[in-house]
Amino acid sequence: MPSSDATEQHRRRDLPAGSAAQPDSVWRLRDLTLGFPRPLAVGIVNVTEDSFFEGARSGTPRDAIGDGLRLTREGFDLLDVGAVAAAAGPPVPVEEEIARLIPTIEGLAARGVPIVADTFVPQVAREAVVAGAAAINDTSGGRDPAMLELVAELECGLVVMHTEGPPRESRDPRSYDDPVEYLRAWFAERIGAARAHGVRSQQVALDPGFDFDLSVEDDLEVLARLGELGELGRPLFVALSRKDFLGAVLAGSWEDRAPAEDREWATAAAVALAVASGAQMFRLHDRSALDSMRVAHRITSGKSTSGPGGGRPVGG
Repeated sequence: MPSSDATEQHRRRDLPAGSAAQPDSVWRLRDLTLGFPRPLAVGIVNVTEDSFFEGARSGTPRDAIGDGLRLTREGFDLLDVGAVAAAAGPPVPVEEEIARLIPTIEGLAARGVPIVADTFVPQVAREAVVAGAAAINDTSGGRDPAMLELVAELECGLVVMHTEGPPRESRDPRSYDDPVEYLRAWFAERIGAARAHGVRSQQVALDPGFDFDLSVEDDLEVLARLGELGELGRPLFVALSRKDFLGAVLAGSWEDRAPAEDREWATAAAVALAVASGAQMFRLHDRSALDSMRVAHRITSGKSTSGPGGGRPVGG
């Protein structure tokens, strides 16, 4: 957990010359602004029993708080906390999501951990921010105007994830002539929609949505060309950890893809490539992926890191 002295140091830190992030690529959260002299690791905390990776299932808020604190001790900068799996499945009652998510956020936020609440339900998002979350990770892609209005009102951060339909529905991937150009246009439209509802551009981060409405070939193309999405001027919030497309690459086919528990080192390789492409935030399960992120940054930047807690906030 970051110390108060370290947090104050981070609040005063400016983006260094030559950083992979553009000067306007700070991310404004509720009562916190993040800069990117180095990439940030976002630890995954799932208050669920059905997440695709068994190693990241915290069945109760108490378990989730313990798991989140362990991730911060390992060096993760933020935590992405969710109570509904993003994969296809039956609807989860709002009351059930709130009962799992809100006590977890309260327990972690009380210990000074920056929280991104993973939800696509505006009612849940409001309660999450009130409970202490600094940002919302909206896996519906900001499609609900009520979510955009809430983000504008509460002045929290917003992760917009690419998706072509409602969450928790099974869909075949679309076919794109050029998936990166498609995503550039899609994100530009979503940023415009957010601004039309009062959200400032600096509140928005972009998630390409690996495994969501993209084929394995599209996922690989987007990963290879992440820098082109960075040209939109917003930080990239990249969720590569143990994804299905990596399992398909390992096995040689989608049908026979390696299970999530066998994708640790594929994740490390993908993370290193994304660091080299300038991605700023990495949503991760494992310390091994965090280490890969750090080493890749050290190699590509040619500069020493500032330690596990260095380089986060640059202003209030």
